[in-house]
Amino acid sequence: MYCAGIEIIPVDGATGFMDTDYSAKVEAAFTALRKLDLVYLQVTAPERPSMQGLIEDKVLAVEDFDREVVGPILERIIGQNDVRILLVVNQFCSANSMKMTRDAVPFVVYPSRNGPDDIERFDEEIIKGKLLGNITPIIDNIRMIKSDEELKIARHAGEVAMAMMDGAKSVIGHNVPEYEIALAQAEAGTRKAAELLKSHYPNSPNMSPNIHFLAAISSGKDLPKTHHRASTKLVKKGDPIFCCYCGSTNFHRFKLGFDRVFWVEEIKHKDQIKAFEVAVKSQKAALDVLGPGITAEEVHAAYADTVQSEGYPYPTFRCGRGTGFSFLEEPQLVVGNKTVLQPGMVFAVDGGASAKDFRSQVGDSFIITEDGYEQITHHSKEIEDLIIN
Repeated sequence: MYCAGIEIIPVDGATGFMDTDYSAKVEAAFTALRKLDLVYLQVTAPERPSMQGLIEDKVLAVEDFDREVVGPILERIIGQNDVRILLVVNQFCSANSMKMTRDAVPFVVYPSRNGPDDIERFDEEIIKGKLLGNITPIIDNIRMIKSDEELKIARHAGEVAMAMMDGAKSVIGHNVPEYEIALAQAEAGTRKAAELLKSHYPNSPNMSPNIHFLAAISSGKDLPKTHHRASTKLVKKGDPIFCCYCGSTNFHRFKLGFDRVFWVEEIKHKDQIKAFEVAVKSQKAALDVLGPGITAEEVHAAYADTVQSEGYPYPTFRCGRGTGFSFLEEPQLVVGNKTVLQPGMVFAVDGGASAKDFRSQVGDSFIITEDGYEQITHHSKEIEDLIIN
């Protein structure tokens, strides 16, 4: 919204969840249309159950949207020839896979300038060969460089992420279940988000501070599982614990990257120490070249060459990515990406290496500046600070 220069309209009762006040949003939209040419009304309620695999709740959310939003809007525009509606799914979100993808999404324009057509249903087969073009690269390019307001939000998202990590550390210990760590970090992040919203965003009184994303926490032999969700599993003495905040901070909808590995009381396997040290060293190598005028692939090469020089396989997976209001933004710091970094871009930059049943990753977020970068997440990378007693 900030990137497009769109005014955000406060709506009392808008929560972003299934209990949101639909009628208030509809009324606010029509009030705004009296003075504006375009109004964007977004309802995120169906996305929440999708990301949690709750199919029945998603169906209910879609039915609520149809009854409380689409129906009342259609009733009010009948006879208004100067009003048109674009109804579109903003992204494909599957309740089966609990993921968002870049698949084609359904849409409808009403009333059509050309009158009714013969389409009675929508599916992927119907649109094959009929798409005029893919605008994703255009949107990606627009989102690369953040505005001053977006950079302000990014910095605050970093504060929330650091509060979450501190919350997690406060309860990590022998026989503590993973979900208790997730609850502690969510509470700490929510309190920090509430503090920031009250202090810096007086025009967003209805923005929820609650951290609600499924926590990516893994322990013991589950560390190599990417974005493993916190479970009822008990953390044990000597276990490594990976805490990942990629997307879960979501402050003011800004998502960034922030990762650390911790150990409970001791490190049992010394090969984990080496893997962690290589992770730190490879991230530093990437940061030594990070800055304006450097290509994305040059940052990845610095990271990957360091990992390989330490006796590990050459990593072809990205060492970082653009972050912002989507879960994955361009450019990605990976082989073959020749995008030149510019001031105003925001990146997650990682270092990583693996050992047996162990994946070490160190990640932080950075804003590209005129003469280098500004780091917006901070936590010690010293081994002694990561062993929790």
